[in-house]
Amino acid sequence: MSKHFLYIADPMCSWCWGFSPVIEKISDEFGDRAPVRVMVGGLRPGTTEPMRDKDKEYISSHWTHVHEASGQPFDFDFFEQDGFVYDTEPACRAVVTARSLDDSKSLGYLGKVHRAFYADNRDTTDAGVLANIADESGYPRGEFELTLASPESREETLADFHFAQQSGITGFPTLLAIEDGKPLMVTAGYQKWENLAEPLAGWVS
Repeated sequence: MSKHFLYIADPMCSWCWGFSPVIEKISDEFGDRAPVRVMVGGLRPGTTEPMRDKDKEYISSHWTHVHEASGQPFDFDFFEQDGFVYDTEPACRAVVTARSLDDSKSLGYLGKVHRAFYADNRDTTDAGVLANIADESGYPRGEFELTLASPESREETLADFHFAQQSGITGFPTLLAIEDGKPLMVTAGYQKWENLAEPLAGWVS
């Protein structure tokens, strides 16, 4: 029987960053029998307005909750900057680009973009930063930059967003277990590894 995990996330979603060690553990433990395939959901694609003070307060409170729940690091200096436009489409497209160039490294690339934004305060809306992270992840920089800017990558990213919407996925992270094309919901939202390890081991075996 054919089994895999489908992981729908956004590289600029704080709860996805919180879940990052868990999905990496799932891939490490079960990937040889049920590989993790990455799709992007589109948390705030196409945002054009800079963050306001009340936006910063709202998002900062989420970061605090995620840090408390997961222990993942956050750099709150992010909120001291002015004029940041929280558009997640470029980072989503970068993950799609990574997937198209080498799917086996796309989950690792997603994790590195998470870390760059949340822990290292790097601007992951910037194509140059996203290409730097790709270079650090072992992708050929020039090929990555060309693919990132291509119409095909934009269309594939929109197709991912459309899939998530059509599937009724309203939050991230979402993890599905797929067996012979039939999806089973594993989690819609953050979960600790301890809550998932036993049931997933039973499903994979």
